[in-house]
Amino acid sequence: MNRQMNKKEALIYGVNPIREVLLTEGQQLDKIFLLHNRGGKAIDEIRLLAKQQHTTVTVANRERLDQMAQTTKHQGVVALMAATSYCDLDDLLLKAKKGPNPPFLFLIDGVEDPRNLGAILRTVDAVGGDGVVIPERRASGLTAVVSKASAGASAHVPVARVVNLSNAIDRIKKEGIWVVGLDLGGEISYLEYDYRDPLAIVLGGEGKGIGRKVLSRCDQCVSLPMYGHVSSLNVGVSLGIIAYEVLRQRRKSST
Repeated sequence: MNRQMNKKEALIYGVNPIREVLLTEGQQLDKIFLLHNRGGKAIDEIRLLAKQQHTTVTVANRERLDQMAQTTKHQGVVALMAATSYCDLDDLLLKAKKGPNPPFLFLIDGVEDPRNLGAILRTVDAVGGDGVVIPERRASGLTAVVSKASAGASAHVPVARVVNLSNAIDRIKKEGIWVVGLDLGGEISYLEYDYRDPLAIVLGGEGKGIGRKVLSRCDQCVSLPMYGHVSSLNVGVSLGIIAYEVLRQRRKSST
């Protein structure tokens, strides 16, 4: 199997090696890069397998593929290995509902910096969160950089990757879980909400916030008061603030 390792990612290239990984249980690709106009039966199969496993497929030019693989013999397809396997959303919800505490989930709308995602997973693990849901597109996946930034938490926090975050919210609501968005335009302060019920918190990506369609699906939108000169906080910091408020309320109610 053709693999190219560097300090940040595990790379694999070539049609057959990538197809074999997609067919191997226990292994998962995070993202596949295909040469523009690359087709054929084998490529069609790779696309189908990738779709079934929620693996992102994106188009790239030859120069980029040559640079990634550090060879021209990549057959027009290069992939990044996932450091940790993704879970299914239904499995995540089932496990959360079976836990000793009310479900406590996080949905992250478009965090593209893998170091931010790693920090998020580290905090989710620290507060005993049940898992994280991320979108397939325009977001970081579970790469080696994420694993390192999480300080090992990525091995313990289940992550579900979905095609559409809005549909995922609808699915979560059907399980009786309240969905709360943390956004600058929130109607109330994050300190005014009762987080003791089954809960999923939604946060937006770097500099963009929560997408309009996703925000419209939330049951409530809360905000962090800002008293300084900057208008927002890093998404990982914001998550930590609200996550520990959830933990505080739940611990207080159990005593």
